[in-house]
Amino acid sequence: MLLSNSCEYGLRALMYLSAEEQEGYVSLRTISKRLDISFAFLGKIFQILNAVGLSTSQRGPSGGVALARDPATITLYEVVVALDGEDLFRECVLGLPGCGERQPCPMHREWAQQRDQLELLFRRATLAETARETREQNYRLTTLTNEDAPE
Repeated sequence: MLLSNSCEYGLRALMYLSAEEQEGYVSLRTISKRLDISFAFLGKIFQILNAVGLSTSQRGPSGGVALARDPATITLYEVVVALDGEDLFRECVLGLPGCGERQPCPMHREWAQQRDQLELLFRRATLAETARETREQNYRLTTLTNEDAPE
């Protein structure tokens, strides 16, 4: 697993918000149920996403969370960096400090190429693109099967 649970859940939640065609705020409870993510954990994730300006929240009966910007301007890279930092795109896959061209680990050359490709993918992909593909291809964002999903 290259991404933390927080990052995976944050990506899924923001993709869900992007794919939803409703205007306004979506309750955390709804997102939690739909994506089968702990409500409390999701709340902590959105505190971070709100703090970095990727999402916004509103209290009250019509409150919840929403994207802070147009989903076409939010890259997956921004989300990953907000929740996990840049380590995925900078660090040794084996976790060895100082790994690099001068003192490579056994995986360095292959991982460096893959890591660069992964960074490029995350920098190019936007929430708008993933939302469109999710709707068009009927991709899933939850661990629940169709039979288990709440109405």
